[in-house]
Order: sequence, then structure tokens, then C-alpha cells
Amino acid sequence: MEPYEALYGKRYRSPTGWFEASETNLLGPDLVQEAMDKVQLIIQRLLTAQSRQKSYSNKRRRDLVFTFGDKVFLRVSPMKGVMRFGKKGKLSPKFIGLYEISYRVGVVAYRLALPPELTFIHPMFDVSMLKKCISDSSQVIEAPAIPLDEKLSYEEKPMAIVDRQVRKLRSKEIVFVKFLWRNHTVEEANWEVEKDMQAKYPHLFQSTSANLS
Repeated sequence: MEPYEALYGKRYRSPTGWFEASETNLLGPDLVQEAMDKVQLIIQRLLTAQSRQKSYSNKRRRDLVFTFGDKVFLRVSPMKGVMRFGKKGKLSPKFIGLYEISYRVGVVAYRLALPPELTFIHPMFDVSMLKKCISDSSQVIEAPAIPLDEKLSYEEKPMAIVDRQVRKLRSKEIVFVKFLWRNHTVEEANWEVEKDMQAKYPHLFQSTSANLS
């Protein structure tokens, strides 16, 4: 029994239930026909909107096909334990790698040759998680190692406090601290509210107080 029927003692009539032959005489043929026409119009407009959205998406979509030996980046996602990463994603690494394609599995999956430190991760990945790399041996930069879990996620952690300031509002003062984050440079350090960060990372404030004393 549906919750509506249990509450009101009768079944809920959806638009598809308006057109039963036994109810035509009760509602009147004109009202039933009008409702049927409106439902058909709604269905037609929904199909038109879906077709339009599909055409917009297909213009930018292209099938990715990799072959054996291709170098690809692997998409990863940060754990959003800090609100900052829900708003300023530019500080969060989106891909790691490079990794080599071992072989193709099915239509949209590939097996990667992962390094020993990632042996706990299943090596099969959907094509949507891969990004092709056009290599240039003269432009090779060593990327820092990022510890990942089995879900290909990682947690950003602050490493040090590099600055502190007090911002005065009309009726109160708010203390901000500038954090240097792991796997990021000093130029990428950003300001956070001291009270919030002190509750999450008290050890950083203890070490800072010891250095100042």
C-alpha cells in the first residue's frame, strides 16, 4: 500500500490514471480529452528539450580510443573535508601519472600498468577517467608523489602557517591565517579563518606558538 492510500483511504490518481474508460462518464469526455491532449503536449516538449540538450552535448563529445603503449593521466578526486576545496578547485590536482596502457578491455575500459606503490588499486579504468598525454621529452617535470586510497582519493593537509592578519568589520574582528598546503607552492597558499582551522589542525598552531616563544 502506498503512503497516500494509507493516509487518505484511496489511491492516488496520477495523470495516466485519468484516462480509464470506467471514469470517463464521471469526469466528462471533454475534460478527459483535454487532459489527454495536455499530456501528449508535455511528452512532445520533453522529447524536444532532450533532443536539444543531446545535440549540445554531442558537439563537444568525442570518442577516446587508446592503443597499447599510449601514455595517459589518471583522474583523481580530493576528499572534501575542507570547504575550501568545494569552492577553489584550482589548488587540487585533477590528474596523476603518466601511466602506460596495457590493453583494452571491452569497449570503454582499459588496463593500466600501475607502479608498485599503487598495487592496491584495481588497474581497470573507464575511459572517462583517462586523459591522453602527448609527450615531449624536452618538457619533462617530476611531479610530487600523492598518497592515494583504494578509491583514488587523497586528502589535502596544511603543512605550515606562513602569515596571520586581523580583518576588522563593523562590529567585530576576524583573525585569518595563511596556510601552506602539501603538494603546493608558497604562491598557492591561501587565507582561512583561524578559529575553524585551529579546531581541525591544532598541532600547527601549537608548533607556531612554540616558534614565536
